[in-house]
Amino acid sequence: MVYVAPLYRPPSEASSLILQVTIGCSHNQCTFCYMYKTKKYRIKSLEEIKQHIQWGQSVYPHARRIFLADGNVLSMPTQDLINVLHILFEEFPYLERVTAYAGPKDLLAKSDEELAQIRQAGLSMLYLGVESGSPKVLANIQKGVTPEEMILAGQKARQAGFLLSCTIILGIGGKELTAEHAVETAKVISAMQPHYLGALTLMIEEKTVLKTQIESGEFQLLNPLEVIDELIMMIEPMELENCVFRSNHASNYLYLKGTLNKDKEKLLRTLKEAKNNSAMLAAEESRLL
Repeated sequence: MVYVAPLYRPPSEASSLILQVTIGCSHNQCTFCYMYKTKKYRIKSLEEIKQHIQWGQSVYPHARRIFLADGNVLSMPTQDLINVLHILFEEFPYLERVTAYAGPKDLLAKSDEELAQIRQAGLSMLYLGVESGSPKVLANIQKGVTPEEMILAGQKARQAGFLLSCTIILGIGGKELTAEHAVETAKVISAMQPHYLGALTLMIEEKTVLKTQIESGEFQLLNPLEVIDELIMMIEPMELENCVFRSNHASNYLYLKGTLNKDKEKLLRTLKEAKNNSAMLAAEESRLL
């Protein structure tokens, strides 16, 4: 098989060639996630990666964008990743950018010098799943880092010259922690100053710890209007310089786009209008498609 399924990518990488250089996720403990639970984590050998690159070059020789899968490519030894990047730019003459998911623990494990070397070798953008800025929520979902560590991970990525794209998950704190999740996430994102920010809305996957917590009554889901309220509470205190914001994932109840903080008031007006006009919100059945 060319890939070890299932395979995931960020929505913005829809037109990219996906090359799988690691299998699964080195953390793989998040309670809400089932993406890599069927895989045993490992880093492919350089020979395997070279063969995969050769296959990619044969089917997509004019690739301008490449996304490196799976969950956290920065778990690779630094020199191995640099070698892979050099090969990519040799094999794909039209290549403009290479991107990857980044786990916060993997960013923290790399020195500033290592991250700078990886950036110089051609990895240009990192996708970081922040999920929440609340210490309680991060602990509950077993993200593996504190808010302070998450901030440091994002800051290290930016300082090394990477474009940083962060995601947060609306509703991930449940009803009990919705206000704390909103306020503390705003603080963490403001401290990190990502170039891009995407807000997803919690969707429940089968066979996850979170699914069991919901069934037992331990975790209570937000309804659509509570999700809107949470996003309002999150956006209001955010202080971002020039961050492209999107809430356009299939999981979301309301499509939003803008630049923060420039478009903050416009986004808040739209959110408050949606609170009084439920017709603006996606139906549950369509949101799940």
